[in-house]
Amino acid sequence: PLEMSAKKPVPFLRQVVPVRKKVQRDPRFDDLSGEYKPEIFMKTYSFLDSIKNREKEMVQKQLKKCRNMEQKEKLQRLLNRMAQQQQAQKKQQKLRERELSLKRQQRELAKQGKKPFFLKKSEKQKLELAEKYAELKRSGKLESFLNKKRKRNAIKDKRHLPSQKNL
Repeated sequence: PLEMSAKKPVPFLRQVVPVRKKVQRDPRFDDLSGEYKPEIFMKTYSFLDSIKNREKEMVQKQLKKCRNMEQKEKLQRLLNRMAQQQQAQKKQQKLRERELSLKRQQRELAKQGKKPFFLKKSEKQKLELAEKYAELKRSGKLESFLNKKRKRNAIKDKRHLPSQKNL
């Protein structure tokens, strides 16, 4: 060990040999981990979908057997969360496929010699809304959806109207 001066008090934690500190890296932001490509990620981890489906079935079986109300409520929340995650994943997948199809169309037009045209965010939202309405019309739930939307807008309008107290 190194010699220390007797005139100074010895520090509580003395560094005898300098230790190199480990540098922690976050793979999300590190270049060494490569670039994130959702298509490759989905292909690589596609086996997780089957595992999640099995887990969902197990939770459903437990929910049917369960008699305790607290436990039943907990399982129901878990089941709802799993369903919501699955819906979100499907929605994300549809969005990704739509974007890929638009990119393919642009490539085809570029090969034909036409100038590429990129949709604005608002235009994409309009297309998404039109697709949603078409899907609701196919499933026959369009009327109920529009009624709910009308009620919601009516409540918002009532909020902005002056009340009897203010007059």
